Formats: sequence, C-alpha cells, structure tokens
Amino acid sequence: MKVQLLRYTPEGEKLIASAAKLCYSPSGIGSIEKNLNGESTAKFLEMLVDLGHESPIEHVNFTFGVEGVSRTLSHQLVRHRIASYSQQSQRYVKLDQFEYIVPPSITKDKEANRLFVEAMEKSQEYYNRITDILFKKHLNDYLKQGIEEKVARQKSEKRAIEDARYVFPNACETKIVFTMNARSLLNFFRLRCCNRAQWEIRELAIEMLKKVKEIYPILFKDAGPGCLKGTCPEGPMTCGKIIEVRKRFENL
Repeated sequence: MKVQLLRYTPEGEKLIASAAKLCYSPSGIGSIEKNLNGESTAKFLEMLVDLGHESPIEHVNFTFGVEGVSRTLSHQLVRHRIASYSQQSQRYVKLDQFEYIVPPSITKDKEANRLFVEAMEKSQEYYNRITDILFKKHLNDYLKQGIEEKVARQKSEKRAIEDARYVFPNACETKIVFTMNARSLLNFFRLRCCNRAQWEIRELAIEMLKKVKEIYPILFKDAGPGCLKGTCPEGPMTCGKIIEVRKRFENL
C-alpha cells in the first residue's frame, strides 16, 4: 500500500480559526485574519476542537493518492460520499498482468495462499482469452461496416476489455485519487481506524491519519476511532481493547 498526501489547503488552521471567528465577530474577514498569529490561531483552534465545533473545518481539504489497494477497499472507501474520487478505470485500461492484494490471513496459510494465487492466475488467463475472443468479433464487425482499421482496433479493444473485466476478483489492485474536507476525514477516522473496521481500509485510515497529523497536529489531535474519547460506540460489538487502542493512537 502506498499512501501520498498530494495536496492540502495551505494555512488551513488559520483559515478555520478565521471562519469560526467570523461567526461571532462584527469585524470583516480581512481584519480577523490580520489579527491572527500563530499563537492566537493555535489557542483558538484548541478551543474549537475541544468544543466539537466542526462546521468551520469543512473549509480545509486534503487530496490523497493511493496505490496498491484492492477493489474491496475502494468499494468501502467510496461509501464516504462527501468526497471526490478519481479511480483507475478497468474499462479503458487493459490489464495485461493485473496486480492483486493478498489478505494476511491467507499469506500465513500455505495451502490457502496456493489456492489464492492459482485463482488469480486463472482470472488473468480467462481475462486474456475472453478479451481476445471479443476483440476479434468486434473488429470483424467494425471492418464490415467500413470503419478504418486503426479506429476499428481501438474501438474493439475498448469494448472487449469492458466486458472481460467482469472476471476480475475483488482482490484486483487499483489506484485512486480522492479529496476530503477535514470534517469528513474526522468521520472517516472515527469509523475506519476502529479495530472492527476491515483490515485493509483500517491500514489506509491509519496511514492517512499519520500524514494529516504531521501537517495540522492541533486539528487532528483527537482524531482516530470513536473510543478515544468516552465509551466505545460499538456497544456489545466492541473489540474490548479500549486501553490498548488509546495507547496506540496517543503515540501515533
């Protein structure tokens, strides 16, 4: 898994403090920003975070680039709807040799791992064969229609791979760029840093949290699973490791 923080709103903590102060100030935004320095921004933001006043933090955005993750993960990721996503297309990108993600529980078992790799190899084999069959069929149809061969080949490959891709498994590796505002990120971390989250998206969430904490430590000082403050929100489904979890995120 490769996680990059590609872009983020510069001077984000100052922007949040300015936006929040504007709600309660007769002054204009220019005057408010002028009177904010590093110390006053930090102090005000600490208070804002402690109060849980989250709407002003929506003004700050973060864009991540992620590679080496599965379609299983991306299907979960896009459920976080207040975000923008750009994902590598299997409809337009022909996968001559697709990469895949193997769950740790499978890699630890010799027989399970053997069967898993065999299944991946078969998926690639069938993808190649189906692509070839469909490509020839579509090419023949287009040439009969009098379409130029170069154009016919391009159209035929695109149509072939968009249907052949159905044989690919959820393990298939994907690449994705996405943007979330800080408030959406806090919600994402509450849900996906939890021990009960699926292992792969939990790993992603923790790596993302590490990166944003480096940039804006005050804003994300309490970010993480819902049990960091108060009782575990999972109720009877709790992992039962609240002390261990809190220690881990204190030292993140």
